[in-house]
Amino acid sequence: MSNRIYVAIDTPDLARAKSIATRVRHHVGGLKLGLEFFAAHGQSGVREMAEIGLPIFLDLKLHDIPNTVAKAVQALSPLEPAILTVHAAGGRAMLEDAKAAAPAHTRVVAVTMLTSLDATDLTATGVAGSAHDQVVRLADLAREAGVDGIVCSGAEVAAAKALWPKGFFVVPGVRPANGAIGDQKRVVTPRAALDGGASILVIGRPITQADDPDHAAREIGATL
Repeated sequence: MSNRIYVAIDTPDLARAKSIATRVRHHVGGLKLGLEFFAAHGQSGVREMAEIGLPIFLDLKLHDIPNTVAKAVQALSPLEPAILTVHAAGGRAMLEDAKAAAPAHTRVVAVTMLTSLDATDLTATGVAGSAHDQVVRLADLAREAGVDGIVCSGAEVAAAKALWPKGFFVVPGVRPANGAIGDQKRVVTPRAALDGGASILVIGRPITQADDPDHAAREIGATL
């Protein structure tokens, strides 16, 4: 993969989404479309974005009973996303069924722990141990379930890579060394994430909210 930056287009404004994607398309490797975009524009919006010519990462973080998730993945299959997310916490059967329902060329990756959470948040939801421990547990579950990889922060990617050398690792919460953290709690620089074993980097606001998104994408790319 020549360019491992996927830009997070997290906006319900289709015109703005297309404008940003068009401006940065020569300096990113793909587009990540999340729940905010999908709730506003659905499959037709995803198709419009796909016309820009970049791979689509459909970040819907599906989490429900196995049959429901499998049917949802089947319903999304005509879009043939390059990457599709489900929640690892849905359990092994859900992960297995999601992968079985996905198109052959779609990587199904399991979200381990949101980068907006930390150990205090884990404790509040009844999960014992550190963020690192939780990510490693869920990475092992995802590997055993046969999905393609996981989503984890750059703080845990090296441990996950050691556990699963052939896994596909998506690292969000990536910020340039001089970038604002925003609502993220566990962040790393793009270079550190790749050095730790990231397969792709998800970068949103440092690119999309820059005065010149294309220049921002190029500057980040130059550090990789």
